[in-house]
Amino acid sequence: MLATVTSYQVVVAIHVMAVVAAFGVLFAYPVLLPWARRRHPQAMPVIHEAQSLIGRTIIGPGMVVILVAGIYLASDLDVWDQSWVSTPLLILLVIGAMAGMFFIPTERKLAELATRDLASGGELGEEYDSLLRRLQSMLYVAALLVLVAIFVMVVKP
Repeated sequence: MLATVTSYQVVVAIHVMAVVAAFGVLFAYPVLLPWARRRHPQAMPVIHEAQSLIGRTIIGPGMVVILVAGIYLASDLDVWDQSWVSTPLLILLVIGAMAGMFFIPTERKLAELATRDLASGGELGEEYDSLLRRLQSMLYVAALLVLVAIFVMVVKP
């Protein structure tokens, strides 16, 4: 059986696994964060630090694997002119830009605000809650973009 497995198939599998590993958490964060805020507000600094750790060690490297595998696959089939290749590539770049310009600094700021608020008054403030709602909204946008990319790659319109 293994003799019939091609390098292309292996790279497709790696590509899909990287998408699941890198972006799966995007679907959990919008649920987890408000729940944790309500149930365990004192844990929010650590949760935001964990988000940053996940971004650096799983999401970021996963995006690199997605990109490299995608380049290999598109080049192997010579399909760079297809929208089902260019659209997900653009989405990957947009999500990467969102990470650098919004997610990373916002998670840092939320960890700082939570630490400050909890140290000074024991409760998370309105600035924290407002920024957390913005983060939650952007996480939904990023998750939707991942779904669009998957749809486009599977349906190949």
